[in-house]
Amino acid sequence: MKFTQRLAYYLLGLLLGGIFVYFFFQKKKTEFCYLPNCRVLKDLRSKPISIAPEAQQKLNEKWVTMEDIKACLQHGDVDFSQSNKPAENGKLYIVEGYNTKHEEIEVTMINYTERVVLKDIKKQ
Repeated sequence: MKFTQRLAYYLLGLLLGGIFVYFFFQKKKTEFCYLPNCRVLKDLRSKPISIAPEAQQKLNEKWVTMEDIKACLQHGDVDFSQSNKPAENGKLYIVEGYNTKHEEIEVTMINYTERVVLKDIKKQ
């Protein structure tokens, strides 16, 4: 078998495999979270959120909404120098992000095994 024939079979197999993988992953809608920031945010998003009285007071002031908090959990950055510390039988996480007015906010959350408690919200 000549080299050109082997190359043609290789490229044909590579093309068919690439098409299969493309359609397989297109329908799965999977999210590959391998980095620590992505994994923490995904874990926080996957649990129901309870709101502490301090955070509810900030939400009542109307400068931040729950949509801002959800967007912060989607696109924010976890401050690992202040996070992943034990707090009230859970772990404390501080997420930095933006509200709808493009002001920097800092969201403090406590991650338990069953739920997440929104502890505080601060403007930066």
